[in-house]
Amino acid sequence: MSAKVSIRAATPDDAAAVTAVLRASYPRLMAAAYDAGLLARTLPAITKANPRLLASGTYHLAEAGGGPVGCGGWSFERPGAAEVEPGVGHLRHFATRAGWTGRGIGGLIYEHCEAQARAAGVTVLECYASLNAEPFYASLGFRTIGRIEVKMSNGVAFPSIHMRHSIRQDDPGDRGPA
Repeated sequence: MSAKVSIRAATPDDAAAVTAVLRASYPRLMAAAYDAGLLARTLPAITKANPRLLASGTYHLAEAGGGPVGCGGWSFERPGAAEVEPGVGHLRHFATRAGWTGRGIGGLIYEHCEAQARAAGVTVLECYASLNAEPFYASLGFRTIGRIEVKMSNGVAFPSIHMRHSIRQDDPGDRGPA
């Protein structure tokens, strides 16, 4: 990584910066994994900053070279629902700006999320990964539970992968590759 990357908690004032990262990331990085028609129906909904996440204190913005280059966070609530399962957290809306991928930015954001979640009593993190993001999450130690379809607000079913990772300090069996 040539430019120094800083990670900080995002705030509602960061909505434009987060949206810029999502719009610079998802269309390019998802193009190889999804049909163009499906992306045309899905991208307008998923490339906007989520105000609840921005206000949560658990959503982060990565900055380098004078601007935003990545974002991501976690919540107790399962995406798309108010459902909370004790000890389980959910990774949310991760993205790295195309052109900045492969520089460890997503991993740095994840480290912040894992530490914060563990401090809040979370022992398991889950995510609904886009098809193109499965290798990234697997590299962090997540294991694939199975394919799912995430129902979007516009009625579109978005193919995704349900993944899970134990972050318990005393559970070396699910910590990913050694």
